[in-house]
Amino acid sequence: MTEILVQDTTGGEVSTDARVVEHLAWPALKNAVEEIRPWQSADGSIDLTAESAPSRADVDAALERVIAGVEALSPLLPHDADYHRALVSDLRAWAESGYAVPDFLDSLLAFRPAADRADGRQHLVVFPMYTQNGNPDRNLEAVVLRMVWPEWLAELEATRYDNPLFCGITFEDFTAGYDTHSAVLFPETIAVRQAPERFSWGGIFCDREAARFRAVTEESVRILGLELPDDIREMVGDQTRCEQAFVLWDMVHDRTHSHGDLPFDPFMIKQRQPFWMYGLEELRCDLTAFKEAVALEAEGNRHGRDVQYAVLFDRMFRFPVSGDRVRNYDGLGGQLLFAYLHKHDVVRWTDNTLKIDWERAPQVTNQLCAEIEKLYRDGIDRPKLVHWFAAYDLVSTYLAPHPGSRWAKGPDALDLTLPPRKLVDDVLPDEFPLSMFYEALSKKLKNVIASTKGITAARAAAGTAGTASAPEAAA
Repeated sequence: MTEILVQDTTGGEVSTDARVVEHLAWPALKNAVEEIRPWQSADGSIDLTAESAPSRADVDAALERVIAGVEALSPLLPHDADYHRALVSDLRAWAESGYAVPDFLDSLLAFRPAADRADGRQHLVVFPMYTQNGNPDRNLEAVVLRMVWPEWLAELEATRYDNPLFCGITFEDFTAGYDTHSAVLFPETIAVRQAPERFSWGGIFCDREAARFRAVTEESVRILGLELPDDIREMVGDQTRCEQAFVLWDMVHDRTHSHGDLPFDPFMIKQRQPFWMYGLEELRCDLTAFKEAVALEAEGNRHGRDVQYAVLFDRMFRFPVSGDRVRNYDGLGGQLLFAYLHKHDVVRWTDNTLKIDWERAPQVTNQLCAEIEKLYRDGIDRPKLVHWFAAYDLVSTYLAPHPGSRWAKGPDALDLTLPPRKLVDDVLPDEFPLSMFYEALSKKLKNVIASTKGITAARAAAGTAGTASAPEAAA
């Protein structure tokens, strides 16, 4: 980054290679955003006529402090200058609307972090948005982040895994919407008057993913008595190595949504389908990343083996027991992976100890990927409902459906005169309940998973993430 000097609020000078969060304008901006957030409704508006509403003068003053913070910090980030100018305009337009439902389309279009990805580059992002797996309301949020784009990853993206919109990122600091389990920054979560025809970026916080993975995996290994190979034990203990594994995994996963033999449009946009269809799609993308990691390891890439075990452990240990049991498609994918490996004798739960056949794990995991790919390829020639039943058959081969399931009884148990989207109503919220193994594991892991709320690499090192540290959770 080109170094330039700017005045800080005390009259001193700071350079653009300094951390944005160390500038005095950052805590002032952050505090102003936190003041505004409780005043907002779920859609992001502020009802100034409500009985408990703040005064217009108080809201205007807080918003001006946000604008002042953006303007003070923007010189540190010349690559974001156009975005910050548009952001200030959108903030002022929101005030001029009387704080109606916010519309930040202009600043969203001006923010293009993927256009010039540079390792370590900082960005200051302020938007009204919801945070996936975090806050469902469109509150104003502020986050300072850094790009993760090492040369080896840039080379793989340029030559093998083209994904020009992908941004691997890490947290520097954030407001309350990210003091949650959310690990993504997606443009579709931002309040706008109309969705753009095409988004130009998508960000995933690999530091949060890595820190959460390490905490849950270490506790799972302890609980299950799993003996890890030396290199995998070293990887789990190394935050930087895990971040590199996750950023590569995420990059390949993300592009897979639009690659392959797809019987539906990428990302299943605006399609109402049974949740096992979403579970299979997310698992397909993860297993594609696994398959590519096996190939990379064979070619001597040192990150290939790390990605394989990041996928296996996160999918088998954390995914099935995270979140609630209402259409939990990521949990379903994790259950399916474990059951498939268990039925093919790659994982064994014997004498209260988990054992993994490390030599066969790559081959059999790739075998499951091939089964899902065949399901997709065959689905191109099937009607939608037939494809849904074929997918159900694949899942139910390895996972027992709920005994009250109508779908498990087959087509004769459903009213096939209804359109397929209506038959989704006959899917139980927990169509494939947890096995006894996972019911027991869930009870033992729930505290450590809860403790990863708001986790970052720095918080994990300091032991300040969430409501309990890992030792407290284990107790």
